[in-house]
Amino acid sequence: MALIVSLPIGTPPQIQQMVLDTGSQLSWIQCHNKAPKKTPPTTSFDPSLSSSFSIIPCTHPLCKPRVPDFTLPTTCDQNRLCHYSYFYADGTYAEGNLVREKLTFSPSQTTPPLTLGCATESSDSRGILGMNLGRLSFPSQAKITKFSYCVPVRQPRPGSATGSFYLGNNPVSNRFRYVNMLTFTQSQRMPNLDPLAYTVPMQGIRIGGKKLNIPPYVFKPNAGGSGQTMVDSGSEFTFLVDEAYDRVREEVVRLVGPKLKKDYVYGDVADMCFDGDVIEIGRLLGDMVFEFEKGVEIVIPKERMIADVEGGVHCLGIGRSERLGAAGNIIGNFHQQNLWVEFDLANHRVGFGEAECSRLG
Repeated sequence: MALIVSLPIGTPPQIQQMVLDTGSQLSWIQCHNKAPKKTPPTTSFDPSLSSSFSIIPCTHPLCKPRVPDFTLPTTCDQNRLCHYSYFYADGTYAEGNLVREKLTFSPSQTTPPLTLGCATESSDSRGILGMNLGRLSFPSQAKITKFSYCVPVRQPRPGSATGSFYLGNNPVSNRFRYVNMLTFTQSQRMPNLDPLAYTVPMQGIRIGGKKLNIPPYVFKPNAGGSGQTMVDSGSEFTFLVDEAYDRVREEVVRLVGPKLKKDYVYGDVADMCFDGDVIEIGRLLGDMVFEFEKGVEIVIPKERMIADVEGGVHCLGIGRSERLGAAGNIIGNFHQQNLWVEFDLANHRVGFGEAECSRLG
């Protein structure tokens, strides 16, 4: 499940579908007409139709090798253009040229020219809207100091549920409860830490009203940077480090052990899966709660804890971070359904507010 926003790119605007991703930095659009390997292709961006499009040459400072903003260094291609490659934790990738282009919301509302990727090769049919704290992210470049989204409850038919996405003030933010983001200075950079992620002060997990025996330090970065807890709209499932995952699994085994599907791991990351009656399993498990500082909570009702993954199999939407190659905890969009999540960059805080997301539009 991905959060898709349609954005007007170029002059005149061409509507491009992009995945809203608070876990990555570079925004990029599709600039090729080849059919991708997976889902049917959406309309690619045609640079020749836009008067505000420009290509970034090799001589630009961004194109110097080993700029720390990219997972692979930028290089100079045979046309003397700045080539980029971007790989994501889930194995997807995009590569192409760095360009500058505007977003045109209306004749009077446009962004300045933004640095974007113009993908000529990618494993997805849509682009990415990179929303993290990096200097090349969409909020940083467009000078947006606050944004929020509301994830609708997933429907059996993909693409059938509609949520909301705000740039700037949210009219209902007076109902949100906020936690302070953990921020990291240059001197605190550690090998396993993502300093550009939205890191939140999670403190514990409850299942069916029972607080699990997980020490709070498990959710905070340790000396090597492992253990930070991130809010990631671009990740579907939630991922927990072993010390937290094992406690969750023990409680699930205690409550519904006989119903667990034996020797089954979904996507190589999730092993709390079931064949049986989901409503009955949910009733036995009860609700799940993520606890934060200042008494702030994300409550996940039992009917939204379990994902329909394939062929009638259902899994608790939680995987092991270690299996993903990640060193921290990730709160994915599956556990953000019917929830406003606001990123208030000016005040270094994240807000949560329950809502019927599909009814807002």
